[in-house]
Amino acid sequence: MNDKPLFNIFLSSIHQNAGKTTISLGLFKALKDRKQQISFMKPVGQQVVPVGKHSIDKDSYLIGEVFQCRRRFKDMSPVTIGKGDTQKYILNPDKEKIRDSIEKAFKSLIKDRTAIIVEGTGHAGVGSVIDFSNADVAQLLGSKVIIISEGGIGKSIDEIILNKALFDLKGVEVLGIIVNKVLIDKYEKVKSILAKGLERKGIRLLGVIPLEPLLSSPTIEQIQAKLNLKLLCEKAEMSKRVKSTIVAAMEPHNMIHYLKDGTLVLTSGDRVDNILLAVSSHLMSGGTGFHISGIILTGGLMPNPQIMDLLKQSQIPVLSTDKDTYSVAAELEHLIPKIQKSDKDKIREAIRLVKKYVDVKAILESF
Repeated sequence: MNDKPLFNIFLSSIHQNAGKTTISLGLFKALKDRKQQISFMKPVGQQVVPVGKHSIDKDSYLIGEVFQCRRRFKDMSPVTIGKGDTQKYILNPDKEKIRDSIEKAFKSLIKDRTAIIVEGTGHAGVGSVIDFSNADVAQLLGSKVIIISEGGIGKSIDEIILNKALFDLKGVEVLGIIVNKVLIDKYEKVKSILAKGLERKGIRLLGVIPLEPLLSSPTIEQIQAKLNLKLLCEKAEMSKRVKSTIVAAMEPHNMIHYLKDGTLVLTSGDRVDNILLAVSSHLMSGGTGFHISGIILTGGLMPNPQIMDLLKQSQIPVLSTDKDTYSVAAELEHLIPKIQKSDKDKIREAIRLVKKYVDVKAILESF
């Protein structure tokens, strides 16, 4: 394509949930602060939200809302792949239609712009089933690629090399790597050794971002929606973040050691002893800042009306489900909360992390 903006970067990753959304938010703000006229697109989206008559990729929706470019939603999310769409495509492929949709949207977005961030979906090969992998899209749009990896050394380098090989095959330049979610106690070691290991492979390390627990902490409201739980206390503060979870299947004198600020308590609805302990610990915290984030009552069991009245008065978010405690715990373990427009704290943190730990100047100088 000939209509290239000055700055055309494609964000890929070694797998889903490596942190592309975090980097997109931070990089968009960093470029905006440098007076770049910037657009964003996610050419092929998988998770969507309804916006008017259209289904818009969640990340495009988020960027559009945060940076007030929502009028261009359709171009920011030209192709979405829902349930059953891959099967339909295999049976009735139309590569040109997808190509035309992506190219048309891209040309529209870069008009009078100096920069565009293109966010991929998962690793370099994702999208191959519809003939447009991330590598194919980056090649089509003439983008340069940044690969986002997660903390670690050996495994990270192995996966980076594997992903880079596909971009190399398509003739797409990989600018470098951003490593995300590095454990704090291993940060300096990982940063130093990764830089040396990647340099040996001729790959530039553009940033190393430490693990920030806030970004993986859902609110009670998000947990309720994801797990389809019933809310029992109407006046509860649903914006509380869950920092840790305990399965309260132990005796109260043992459970008390695990209660701390932001703890979500999972307990059978008939374990009145543990329910009362959770409530009393919350109410007695005073000005210490110690508050549990909520309680999930499992097994379809409910405490007696007097205990329920106490729960409502405490204004602790109390949710209920017919599922057993360990099934709920397993669902929570695998819950990956995407950043939403209401997550002001997460958005601020994502922007801060990129500003502090990513070499935006080096990225800009590559164009």
